[in-house]
Amino acid sequence: MLSATLRSARRPSVAACCRLRRPAASARAFSAEPATDKLVIFDTTLRDGEQSPGATLTESEKVEIAKQLSRLGVDVCEAGFPIASEGDFAAVTQVAKTSGQLTDGRRSGQPMRIAGLARANKKDLERCYEAVRHAPLHRIHTFLASSDIHLEHKLGISRAKCVEISSSMVAFAKSMVDDIEFSPEDAGRSDPAFLVELCEAVIEAGATTINLPDTVGYTLPDEYSSLFAHLIANVKGADRIIWSTHCHNDLGLATANSLAAVEVTLNSLGERAGNTSLEEVVMALRTRPHLFPVHCDIETKQIMRTSKMVATYTGIAANKAIVGANAFAHESGIHQHGMLKHAATYEIITPESVGADSSNMLVLGKHSGKAAFRARLIELGSRRCRRRRGSCSRVRCSPTRRTTATRSPRRRRCGCTRSAPAQSTPSPPSEPAPSTQPSRPSCASSAGPSSSSSTT
Repeated sequence: MLSATLRSARRPSVAACCRLRRPAASARAFSAEPATDKLVIFDTTLRDGEQSPGATLTESEKVEIAKQLSRLGVDVCEAGFPIASEGDFAAVTQVAKTSGQLTDGRRSGQPMRIAGLARANKKDLERCYEAVRHAPLHRIHTFLASSDIHLEHKLGISRAKCVEISSSMVAFAKSMVDDIEFSPEDAGRSDPAFLVELCEAVIEAGATTINLPDTVGYTLPDEYSSLFAHLIANVKGADRIIWSTHCHNDLGLATANSLAAVEVTLNSLGERAGNTSLEEVVMALRTRPHLFPVHCDIETKQIMRTSKMVATYTGIAANKAIVGANAFAHESGIHQHGMLKHAATYEIITPESVGADSSNMLVLGKHSGKAAFRARLIELGSRRCRRRRGSCSRVRCSPTRRTTATRSPRRRRCGCTRSAPAQSTPSPPSEPAPSTQPSRPSCASSAGPSSSSSTT
């Protein structure tokens, strides 16, 4: 539910990311030298994420999420679209005044940069500046469509006019702020040769970041990474800017495309099928550092808390990798047995590394085995008693867990219960009770954990 963007702070890291798609065999060794290239995390939960149907956020909710994004270590927070409404303008302004000032717990020692979205016209740009200017570090993010289908059918302008508008509006924004991001909307379906011309023009006008949106989730990983490689190799001034990716998940390839080139969104929140998941990309980078020799400032132990906060405010649950309810759950007996011996047998990411609870990861179901059942009983406070002769191993439920049906007036120390002697007719007080052999001990075994216990 958070939308974010991984961006290369330097040109070499993007180029390296493209090259790493086909690493040499020696690169697959499970070791890595310290990463030197920095990835910048640009989170757009409060803007693109809020465009998910039903994901409307109040001003106070946006402020709280922005504060948590700061704790998470996000570099740039796109707080909204100021021109869209008075409410959006107020929310972006408040985020800039509050979250944009925070430095506590941030590895960089600097506050989170606050960005606002604006169309390529003066009114939008001025309104955006008025909202974000309250943050010590702020950015204007402006865009204009670049694909032929958008230019012809939506905007009704030529390619030449697109270049003219884009460069002039970037120059206008530059007169207000130093940090300008430009996005050629629908770059994934745009002519690469035209993108070279457009990118050169906006760089010359003052753009400091160029974002390549796969707006409709159309591209494949090889295509997307090739587009980056082509632009970096052919655009004049490519080494002076930050290159950014922004992928949508219409074909389920947002994370793959982002890893092939490089950008993200937490919990995949976004329009239609959503954006790239911040948590998926960040943990992929952390888990496979030998393939992605880059680093970012994300505090991964804050991922789960952030995800749950966004899910609570938007009402959209995150049932997915990394942050989903079953992301670290195991029901198969074989998997559970291996997990009990060594977690790394079936986990490449630990729950603790993303701030998740690791106490209830073994789910009891029809595929579970004895090892997990025994572990759950121990967890619930039960203990086993073993009798070497004439009986079997049984479990005695702890007093707080035993139901009324298992209670018996007679209880042996081992935890087993013995039925009372059979008496067909009460004996007179003066006569001893009939000597009847008691029935075989019946151990009060646990009826099994409750459904709530087995699924938590």
